[in-house]
Amino acid sequence: NMSKDDFFAECQVVNKYVFETVRKYGGSVSAEHGVGMTKKPYLHYSRSETEIEYLKEVKKVFDPNNIMNRGKIFDM
Repeated sequence: NMSKDDFFAECQVVNKYVFETVRKYGGSVSAEHGVGMTKKPYLHYSRSETEIEYLKEVKKVFDPNNIMNRGKIFDM
């Protein structure tokens, strides 16, 4: 019975600690389930700026009009 905004607010409280631990041990913020809205602010914890730029370029190839999952991973 939680609103979407309340859910994301609660996730942010926990995510900071979880993803700091992931970064400390060289883990990945995301794997088979994608990045999504809750992990988006932490992508740089496990991916370099170069890797993120490559991901953006691949998205541009397959979605040049930026119509698929707009804003889910990148603010383009």
